[in-house]
Amino acid sequence: MMAGTRRHRVVALAALAGSLALMGQAAGARAEGPLPRWAGSWSGNGRVLLDQGKSEQIACRAYYNAKTAGADLALAIRCASNSYKIEMRATLSQQDGQVTGQWEERTFNAAGAVSGRATETSLDLAIRGAVSGTMSVTSSDAGQKIEIKTVGSGLSGVTINLARS
Repeated sequence: MMAGTRRHRVVALAALAGSLALMGQAAGARAEGPLPRWAGSWSGNGRVLLDQGKSEQIACRAYYNAKTAGADLALAIRCASNSYKIEMRATLSQQDGQVTGQWEERTFNAAGAVSGRATETSLDLAIRGAVSGTMSVTSSDAGQKIEIKTVGSGLSGVTINLARS
């Protein structure tokens, strides 16, 4: 595998991991925060957008498990495309609308931290570590929309739509 292709995959995986981890955190805030409705199983699809203008469709399944009376969240997310697979795990905490946490992508051994703000229907987060950027998650009764933007990584963004499965 060429180094550039591997780097794009690591970036895409890290961005997905960060974004999906953050979505999952919303599920964790049952009793003590703005994120109670997101716990459970989700599935859907989206696109990975590369800096060169190329894109690829991805299919994802996510599992969120609320912990500590809803203040903490553990999650596992798996996504696949024609070219690669992503296996992300994260642990997140929410207190008074502030979100912090750690993520890791196991296929490409990438990791980092997330921080930001949560409301009843959205997350606005900063992603740090193997990938840097921003992530926005919007939740409604119909599902979740995740948008990730990164800089200087070969990946310009990821967009995912999920519904309860």
